[in-house]
Parts: sequence; C-alpha cells; structure tokens
Amino acid sequence: MLGAIELPTYLVGVIMIILLPGPNSIYVLSLAARRGVRAGYRGAAGVFCGDTVLMVLSAAGVASLLQANELAFSVVKYAGAGYLTYLAVGMMRAAWSMWRARHESVPDDAPVVAEAGPAGTEGPAEDERPFRRAFVICLFNPKAILFFISFFVQFVDPAYAYPALSFLVLGAIAQVVSLLYLTALIFGGTWLATAFRRRKRLSAAATSAVGALFLGFAAKLSLSGA
Repeated sequence: MLGAIELPTYLVGVIMIILLPGPNSIYVLSLAARRGVRAGYRGAAGVFCGDTVLMVLSAAGVASLLQANELAFSVVKYAGAGYLTYLAVGMMRAAWSMWRARHESVPDDAPVVAEAGPAGTEGPAEDERPFRRAFVICLFNPKAILFFISFFVQFVDPAYAYPALSFLVLGAIAQVVSLLYLTALIFGGTWLATAFRRRKRLSAAATSAVGALFLGFAAKLSLSGA
C-alpha cells in the first residue's frame, strides 16, 4: 500500500505504543477532567498538530540531524525537560490551591473548571490555552522524532520510489489511532470530573499525581541519551 508493508504488525505496534502513558495523553486526560470535553478536544488538537509536525520532520530527515548533532539534540532535550518541569510545578500549585479550598461547598450544578491553570498561575482557567500547551509539549520531545523515524522506517519498502508517501500512510494510521485513544481519555476525564468536583481532597491528590508524573517525564527526558 504505497510502499507501506506489514500493516497489521504496524497497527498492533502503534496501538501498544500509544497506550503507554506519556505527557501528551496525561495532559489531555487532566484537561478534560478539569475543564470538560471542549477543552479536552482543544488539547487533543494540539497533540494532533504537534505529532503531525514531528512526523513531517522525521520524514524530512531532521531526526537523523538531531541524532548526529549532539549539541542540537541536547538543546531540544533540555528545553523539553524544562517545559515539563514548568508544567509539573504549576500543577502542584494548583493542587495546593484545591487543598486549601477543600472545605468550601460546591453546588451540584457548578461547571467543571480548574481553580488554577496547570502552568502555576492563580488566574482563570481560560488563560491555560490548551491547544498551545499541548502543541508545545509535543514539539519539545526529541525522542518522539527519533521514534517516528526509527519505527516508521521498518515498515517502508526500500524499493518503493516515493518513500514520503509511505511515511504519509503510516503517519495517517498512527493519527487515527491516537485520535480514538484521546477521545476515550477525554470522555473518561469528563466522567472522572463528576467524581472530583465535590471531593476537593481527591481532586488535589489527582492533580498532584499528574504533576509528579510530569516531573518523572522531565527527569527521564533530561537523563536520556541521543
């Protein structure tokens, strides 16, 4: 199929990889739980666009450049780790705000919003800009670029005259699987929000856990090699 080979094997691999928790999926889940379906899909759109950019860069050979240039890889790597740490600290601050407000009563029909954006600002949740945040999280992930080039190339027929089309087919399949998975997370997050809305302690604990996960992602990225 346009130079893409062993598609059933590729599909199984993509599903298994996408199901692994990462900063993108964790952020979308947290976003949907805090702000609802619409915000969750804004974050998912940022993930979709960010992954598309990385796939295009991979097909264009940028991954090989980053892998060969240690300085370029290190710059992108540490910038990404710093941004994830920034988000994690913001989530911890938001969790602390929720904990301090744990005794406040919340009406049953109150909308699902965050007390503070995950970037750490105490301002309104609208300042979070889910699309931009999710997009940046995707782009500051050099391992994703290296993954796309190393994984995709295994399913491209080397004899095919137009390998860019092969990458396009493989990328489209990965994006469809990702969209289905993020949709499940968004509606799952909205369901969780109904449980968290009146349980400030539970909400604070969950937000802290997400922040801790982001710190773990940042540490793993900063310690990884090219």
